[in-house]
Amino acid sequence: MPKRFVVTASDFTDVPRLSADAELAEALTAAARKLHDTVTPHGTLRTAVQLAVDLLPGAELAGISVIDRGSRRETLAWTDEVVRSAETDPRAGGRESHPLWDRLWTVPVAKLEDSIAENDGPLSELGLRSALSLRLRADRRRLTVLTAYARKPRAFDEDATRVGRLLTAHVSMALDSATVREQLTEAMRTRDLIGQATGILMERLDMDAAGAFESLVKASQRENVKLRDLARRIVGTHDAPQGRGVNER
Repeated sequence: MPKRFVVTASDFTDVPRLSADAELAEALTAAARKLHDTVTPHGTLRTAVQLAVDLLPGAELAGISVIDRGSRRETLAWTDEVVRSAETDPRAGGRESHPLWDRLWTVPVAKLEDSIAENDGPLSELGLRSALSLRLRADRRRLTVLTAYARKPRAFDEDATRVGRLLTAHVSMALDSATVREQLTEAMRTRDLIGQATGILMERLDMDAAGAFESLVKASQRENVKLRDLARRIVGTHDAPQGRGVNER
């Protein structure tokens, strides 16, 4: 029986239960709202893996990982610890490379029909018989992948692929938005922190704002410390008599 496009009520109470493929657009719209309501990129990823399980026909588990050209990988979100084991850096666990991810450098989707029949020991040992991997992001050095898993073979058909590609498009846009929001928030925090540090130096060194900021920049370069980290140190030690000033070596 084809999987219904249903989102788990306990996790997403405002996403409607749907009964037909014709309502897929409505399900994805509701999912997109959930994704865009997340505050941080990590929250977006956690929501995305849960939605993958709820929306992709055949999916039982899901994870999102980042892979670089050197085959190093990190799992960012997962619905079950078995997924984390399946997607762990092979050098850390002694496992072979994931059977699908190398293909995603050149194609947007890769599918594993049966881990036993295709002699993929690591996945079959974990009880994962089939997998569907979808590319979220890719550049010359790094690949971000959403992978859905099932404990039975040949779980993912063309409908799963179609829904998966539509979902990953929404996830990618939501992730971009969340990343920009986080960067803007961090920039505002950094600006305020640097402003406080500059004010402290103006008072401590008896100079104007331009001179204090220049001293801060020079100290950052001299000590090979990021400007925001040096500013945080100055603000944090402002009231401590033993605190080190930027004009000290």
